[in-house]
Amino acid sequence: QVQLVESGGGLVQPGASLRLSCAAVGRTFSMYAMGWFRQAPGKERSFIGAITTPGGTHYSDSIKGRFTISRDNAKNAVYLQMNNLEPEDTAVYYCAAGGRVLSLWALSEYDYWGQGTQVTVSS
Repeated sequence: QVQLVESGGGLVQPGASLRLSCAAVGRTFSMYAMGWFRQAPGKERSFIGAITTPGGTHYSDSIKGRFTISRDNAKNAVYLQMNNLEPEDTAVYYCAAGGRVLSLWALSEYDYWGQGTQVTVSS
């Protein structure tokens, strides 16, 4: 069992940056691929990016170049650095952990989910 807790969301203006954190409690964190997803009002939850156990990163084309994912296994944490935020980035952001993830973009591949943190980008 792994418990995930996201933090760092908030209200920011367009062009600003935010860093989301996801803290993991439970079994060996380093054994899990970690994904970030988001869900905007009225839309399905969608893939942002993920980081594998060796530290490789993969991103959705929609955010590539603006968002960066990193992990700190010593702290049992994964981070989502978001730069140059746009109103279209407004959503609830979720982190997820998967023990055997073959398709990083697929929600069904992940075993554990956090409760989400709200990010609102508005002037």
